[in-house]
Amino acid sequence: MSQIALPLAWPAAEDERDFCRGEANHQAVRHLEHRALWPVMATLLTGPRKSGRSLLGRIFVAHADATMIDDADRRPEEDLFHAWNRAQAERRPLLLIADAPPPMWQIALPDLRSRIAATPHIAIAEPDDALAAALLERLLGQRGLAAGPDVIAYLVPRIERSYVAILRTIDALDQLSLAKRSRITVPLAREALAAAGVIDDS
Repeated sequence: MSQIALPLAWPAAEDERDFCRGEANHQAVRHLEHRALWPVMATLLTGPRKSGRSLLGRIFVAHADATMIDDADRRPEEDLFHAWNRAQAERRPLLLIADAPPPMWQIALPDLRSRIAATPHIAIAEPDDALAAALLERLLGQRGLAAGPDVIAYLVPRIERSYVAILRTIDALDQLSLAKRSRITVPLAREALAAAGVIDDS
């Protein structure tokens, strides 16, 4: 299971064990590790819901004495404007997290729009096969559900490649395993996914 690779001087926090690192988030992690190279004291992080972006942000805040504003695209623009200016004045990193960057995130305030345009943007992508497998294994383990490598190998190519679909898959497996009082096998996984509408493997 891959974990976030943080500088050796950073002690591991409990939350860090819940973050799986893969190609989908590699560039975002590397950017946060090298905040001394940022052109301004702010970064915009975007990515799909349930992608671990807020968890990554909390890890960064804990290690970098930074400020994080989650769902920044839903916050008052004046608040973001002042937070951005304060980060530069105090030389304290500011991490803004949003669903999407401008222009999809439409900013009306010209002064904020110019500042966000000067702010580095990093993105978490949807998971590849390796990260999907790691997340399935991690999330099943967190719920106390045992699934062999054959189950993971069955699931990965059959579910939608998204974080939301991975969570729906875990829910479906959990519910059917509990209802049948059965361990998770490939036949049970096939039934659970078909019943949940995640796949139709008939």
